[in-house]
Amino acid sequence: MLAINYESWHHMPDSNKNQAIDNIKRFALEVSDDYIKKALGKKWRNHKSTLEKLYFKKDISLKEKLRNVPPRMLRYQWEDADREQVGTSSRQKQKFTHTAGSRSFASVAKAEEVSFVQKVGCLQLFEITYRKKDRSPMTSEVGEIMEKLKEKKAEYEAIASTDSSVNLENIDNRIITEVLGPERYGHLRFQGSGVTLTQYFGSGSQQYMPSGSQAQAEVQRLRDQIAHMQVNTVEQIAEVQKNMKNSNNNLERRQREGGSGSSDGSRAEQKVR
Repeated sequence: MLAINYESWHHMPDSNKNQAIDNIKRFALEVSDDYIKKALGKKWRNHKSTLEKLYFKKDISLKEKLRNVPPRMLRYQWEDADREQVGTSSRQKQKFTHTAGSRSFASVAKAEEVSFVQKVGCLQLFEITYRKKDRSPMTSEVGEIMEKLKEKKAEYEAIASTDSSVNLENIDNRIITEVLGPERYGHLRFQGSGVTLTQYFGSGSQQYMPSGSQAQAEVQRLRDQIAHMQVNTVEQIAEVQKNMKNSNNNLERRQREGGSGSSDGSRAEQKVR
């Protein structure tokens, strides 16, 4: 009736609350409905908190938590409650929040493009979605990040003035990555689910890679990676050959033992005759 797979007591349907009140009224208590609801809400929160401490906050995997259903609780309610807790924990780990609300970053960018009739890049979208209505940053940390993004942008603009290989139109994502860290493989920040670098920038566009020591370091990293893969491949081939040799030796031994057994049987049969 009052399941714990709701994020808060306020999300509990009124029909569930009213059903609980009707059950309590059978005892003819001289108390108001509001008092009963407040008492039920407190008991519900305490019960949910106790279950979280006993079952959810254990240092085990989510799969194990889902299997460990508390007594007198329906499995689907416990699974929903566990997943809701995972979502809550993830939100608490967010470094800062945006102002897009329920809208996706892609829809915000689309609206801005319609208003200003120009493509909205990652840096501009970050500015839009992480500022308050008074244009101030959401937090001091966001303000520091914005300053770093501006400084990095200025660095690339200075390089572009002397290096024709720098394409400032496609440099936003590299600046975001250098300041905020690498994103998931194939994912493009602030562009919604499923949008890749190729889809956004086009197959012919190239991200700027600084020349000199950084390029040499990247080449060396790739060489080391290839060498590591080659070593692993050689080791795997040697292991396969070793296993094949052992299998052949075992097979030959069994064949010899089988042949020896047959010969002994034949000699014994001849002696009996």
